[in-house]
Amino acid sequence: MIRLSHTRKAFAISIALIMTGLVGQATAATTTAQPSPSITASSPSPSPSPSVQAPATAGEPAPKPSKKRTESVPIVRPKGKTGPAGSLLTTGSKGVALTFDDGPDPDLTPKLLKLLAREKVKATFCLVGTQARRHPDLVRAIAKGGHSFCNHSWNHDLKLGKRAHHAIRADLERANAAIRAAVPDAKIRYMRAPGGNFTPALVRISAEMGMHSIYWKVDPRDWEQQETESQHAHRDKIIRSVKRHTRPGSIVLSHDYAQPATIDAYRTLLPWLRKRFHLVALT
Repeated sequence: MIRLSHTRKAFAISIALIMTGLVGQATAATTTAQPSPSITASSPSPSPSPSVQAPATAGEPAPKPSKKRTESVPIVRPKGKTGPAGSLLTTGSKGVALTFDDGPDPDLTPKLLKLLAREKVKATFCLVGTQARRHPDLVRAIAKGGHSFCNHSWNHDLKLGKRAHHAIRADLERANAAIRAAVPDAKIRYMRAPGGNFTPALVRISAEMGMHSIYWKVDPRDWEQQETESQHAHRDKIIRSVKRHTRPGSIVLSHDYAQPATIDAYRTLLPWLRKRFHLVALT
């Protein structure tokens, strides 16, 4: 009887072990067939979010871009003094630079040049290529007055910085060629993006072409005249803005194309600025 009891007990234990093994295999099979909801079946491991960079390993320097970048001009960017994409926000000195965009304008640019000559002030003209091609005589007048040139693109394309690199370069080269068609030895050391829409590519390509990218510190928004705003009121707004915001080192943005109120404003502003600041042409 004792031997039979031991036999039955051993048999019962064997059955229990077999059943336990079958249940374990079934459970493992079920788990394998259902991947984690956070990882897709096609991806063996999760990838970082496109908007989040994976952190570098501690003590390991961040990888550098493989594409070699060459710049033909050294760009000095004082700490805290840069605009979009590293463009220059100030002159880097105590000098104040007056810059005039979008010209030359056959009606207003000659008036502005006379005002600048009378006050013995040098300025920087950011020329649009199509305007320079139409008015080469005014390009020559700007050079004769001792003012400096700035490339403001071929036709004021607000999306220029987002174009293909070869298209950006071709646009800037075309604008420079229009200026040099009038003044063959013109030094064009600056570029301003239309609308101030700088991108790293636009800044880099301009540097490769020998041009610093310039933004501004003072913007009186002379280009934005409300329909209900009189010419006199618009002129006064420009004067107030420039007086209020100009400091040593400022780059002042203005327009000599289709902005008669701007020219009227500078009749007052030029003597006021000259008494308080050292006015310089960007060189």
